[in-house]
Amino acid sequence: MKNRPFLERLSFASLGIVAAWQRERSFRAQVLLGIAATAFTAVLAPSLIWAAMIALSIALVLALELLNTALECVIDHLHPETAPEIKLAKDIAAGAVLLASIGAVAVGMLMILAIFLR
Repeated sequence: MKNRPFLERLSFASLGIVAAWQRERSFRAQVLLGIAATAFTAVLAPSLIWAAMIALSIALVLALELLNTALECVIDHLHPETAPEIKLAKDIAAGAVLLASIGAVAVGMLMILAIFLR
């Protein structure tokens, strides 16, 4: 898979996003929340730095959700039975998504605060 043409690699990435959308309810929920946050940000029309922070927060949450999904796919394939270490690895990956989500909410709240305290 290494050193493939850019469009081919882009296709692989797109297929991964589509697969996550089809298989993972949490990814679909995060995408919908990201769309809602984008619309809310557009309505509030904050400064570009706030808009960039919101965009980066959304991208971080979605990227971590994709990594969490990829990790779960590999773990489930290699070790389908339940084991404490497997559960722990999945819980830690989910924790990363949770922390990014909390951070994204904090960025949104700070943006709202900054807009209304102008």
